[in-house]
Amino acid sequence: MTVIESGNLFIRPLEKDDALLLVKWLNDPEVLQWYEGRDRPHDLHKVYEHFYESDDGVFKNLVIWDQKPIGYVQYYPLSEEEKRIYGYKFDESLYGMDQFIGELNYQNRGVGTKLVNTVVDYLFHASGAEKVVMDPQVRNHRALRCYEKCGFRTVRRLVSHELHEGKKENCLLIERIRS
Repeated sequence: MTVIESGNLFIRPLEKDDALLLVKWLNDPEVLQWYEGRDRPHDLHKVYEHFYESDDGVFKNLVIWDQKPIGYVQYYPLSEEEKRIYGYKFDESLYGMDQFIGELNYQNRGVGTKLVNTVVDYLFHASGAEKVVMDPQVRNHRALRCYEKCGFRTVRRLVSHELHEGKKENCLLIERIRS
């Protein structure tokens, strides 16, 4: 069980009691607009199925700021299939990550930048990642600004990459390389 700490930020593995927070956040249209989609709200059953019952090699974590749960972050080694899709070499140590701030009053305050930088640094130093990659939607300008501040650069555009709210969305493959 890995706990990551940095100043006011505390990241710990999901616990069963966190399920109700995920239900709350994954029923908020502002969160769902970018994560999962507004057409995919999560009830308790869906949260358990998606976040607790799947053994998919994903490290699923609760994000806590000043002792208040505010969001979710997951990270995972990229599979060979993902490396193929993204055009990476199979022998590279690559991690992907996804996150959201579920408590909306913590958005636009630098918390996301702190979260992303902290997890990326952890992956570089503790997990030996050579690169960390993400595939945000092209239209998610707030997230893209955050990732740019965190040192991510665009590798390429992923056309019709993600089915989101019934429509194939364009995404960007972005990466940050260990220096």
